[in-house]
Amino acid sequence: MFTGIIEAVGKISALTPKGADISVTVDSGSLDLADVKLGDSIATNGVCLTVVKLTDKGYVADLSLETLHRTAFANYKAGQVVNLEKAMLATTRFGGHMVSGHIDAVAEVIERQHIGRAIEFWIKVPPQLAKYISEKGSVAVDGISLTVNAVRGDEFKLTIVPHTAAETTMADFSVGRKINLEVDVIARYLERLMLGDKAAEKQSQVTMDLLARTGFLG
Repeated sequence: MFTGIIEAVGKISALTPKGADISVTVDSGSLDLADVKLGDSIATNGVCLTVVKLTDKGYVADLSLETLHRTAFANYKAGQVVNLEKAMLATTRFGGHMVSGHIDAVAEVIERQHIGRAIEFWIKVPPQLAKYISEKGSVAVDGISLTVNAVRGDEFKLTIVPHTAAETTMADFSVGRKINLEVDVIARYLERLMLGDKAAEKQSQVTMDLLARTGFLG
């Protein structure tokens, strides 16, 4: 589990094919790895990766086909700058929100403009995720815990203050950039809980029952 408060910015130094999977080597920059051991988790641009090797400059992790399919890692090359956060401790100050490091989808930056000293971004998400995003709610964008300032359909607005821009990769975000998006995990749990006993049924039948109950089927 993570908080979405970025500890350092690193860089991918190598992406190495390993059969059907890929091994990623990360230069962790100023991230303190003194307390990191093999098997520990580090959120890398919001993706929870398991450390399989420690190097002089950082760490190595494996990327499965599922990870490549679900995240923007499929577009990354050596030199890609990434946000880094070690897994939280029981004593960690909870400055962000609950972030699992399990990416829901790849979203896209569609607008960027400066508002005073801040940067305003509009992000477009896959339509099926729009229901989980609410004004003043939380999202994780490339691992950064952020507050949604406005919503319009399947798009939402972020206002990035100078400190966040300076301490993360967001200053480099431009229109068309693909980003890793994780919606609020509590919203997902609540959705599942509200199904009650219906959760054990096949999704198609559950969906039909919900549509009927809400009047969408007449």
